[in-house]
Amino acid sequence: MQSPVINELIDAFKLLPTIGPKSAQRLAYFLLQNHQQDGHRLASAIESALEKVGYCQQCRNLSETEICGFCASKSRQTDQLCIVETPTDVVAIEQSGIYKGQYFVLMGHLSPIDGIGPDELGLPILRDRLAQGEIQELILATNPTVEGEATAHYIQQMAIEFNISVTRLAQGIPLGGELEYIDSGTLGQAFAGRKAV
Repeated sequence: MQSPVINELIDAFKLLPTIGPKSAQRLAYFLLQNHQQDGHRLASAIESALEKVGYCQQCRNLSETEICGFCASKSRQTDQLCIVETPTDVVAIEQSGIYKGQYFVLMGHLSPIDGIGPDELGLPILRDRLAQGEIQELILATNPTVEGEATAHYIQQMAIEFNISVTRLAQGIPLGGELEYIDSGTLGQAFAGRKAV
């Protein structure tokens, strides 16, 4: 019979996304067998992050300070606001090196079935920010899912109230993609979003 403490550790690992029972078991035994120092380091890092990291009061991104580095930066364009669903979306956009504006992180998308409405996404905070008049362009970078599209539409309507230009990230065929391997939904988006050359 397996130790209740080990079972608790395995169950804790299963709380993480994409970690199933086997992976959780492997991780638990990996740390307990020969890597206890790494386990202590991991536990310390998790505890520290949970204590110190909160949300930026302006954009809702993860931050150790009340105002995150993106919002506090004087080198970023303050008239562009990119709306994303998660902090990892911010990371992906930043890694591209293309965008130099501000962000607003929804921490999800509208999902009435799950009880996630405008308030849970911080949309009253976004409305207040739009009302300040500094934002000239709102870039919708929500995921191309039904919920993401519904969320984008809701936010677009908010922006229209303040006469703010709204753009949406292009969707379609990825660079280097071959048509025969593209799903019909993506191909449909590519045709709908085509532009003159």
